[in-house]
Amino acid sequence: MHYDALKTFITLAEVKNFTKTAETLRMSQPSVSLHIKNLEKEFETKLFIRSPKFLQITPTGEILYDRAKRMISLYEQSKQDILEHQNAIRGELKIGASFTIGEYILPSLLLDLQKDYPELELQVLIGNTQEIVQSVRMHGVDIGLIEGHTNESELSVHPFMQDELFIVASMDHELGLKKEVTFADLHNQPWVTREVGSGTREYLNHVIRTNGLKVKSLLTISSNQGIKETLMNGTGLSFLSKSVIERDVANKDLSIIHMKNQRFTRTLSYLYSPVSEDKKIVKTFINSLKNKWPDEMRLAKK
Repeated sequence: MHYDALKTFITLAEVKNFTKTAETLRMSQPSVSLHIKNLEKEFETKLFIRSPKFLQITPTGEILYDRAKRMISLYEQSKQDILEHQNAIRGELKIGASFTIGEYILPSLLLDLQKDYPELELQVLIGNTQEIVQSVRMHGVDIGLIEGHTNESELSVHPFMQDELFIVASMDHELGLKKEVTFADLHNQPWVTREVGSGTREYLNHVIRTNGLKVKSLLTISSNQGIKETLMNGTGLSFLSKSVIERDVANKDLSIIHMKNQRFTRTLSYLYSPVSEDKKIVKTFINSLKNKWPDEMRLAKK
């Protein structure tokens, strides 16, 4: 395949000037002329009509131009596919994840990645949403997963999952024994919650403000497990993701407070800095994320 000659021909057809073509391709003008001459000899046709004032492509040149564009595109794509196939995904990928995602959602994806890409070294930083956004912005991690939202205009943010939250308490809490409760039943209750900067805390604050809830007391613990242990041994309420409490509810260590005609949902997102967008390992991680939860991804985008 006359790859270089076809590249020269395509460029000349587009810029319509031998000198500019030579400059664009960083070659000498005689080399440009030789490439065109060889192609005309190969296809037994004139590709350009030349004059001192203009350069015009011929009808047969138009035919070759269309075919050459497709041939070059196919060649370059084939080369890229072969290189990617031969070069295994390897290197170090630093992932930042908020506590709920990092402790309860991300682990199954990490196991899949380890299995599919054994040469990929994974490092996970777990913090609250605010901390993860900061780590992505400061390039401390390649990609972040958060349960809240961010107004950072410098970062690219994309939804990947819908998450449902529930109000939970100990098994013997008076509200847990009711079939349904209303917001009026939640007044003057003690709450156990995550720290400021957490996406879960931000959502709880929103629920309290929106519904005018009167809070008896607020105990802050920067650990989902710490909150659950406190609930099991106390009388407070908390607001946690389904993924955090699923096992505890199944084991009858915690009970869900069922709200009348009310559901709490939020969108989980991944985010990255533009400088990480073209990294092969980042693209691989995002594709794995999409393939892991395709239905959730669809719902999150609605």
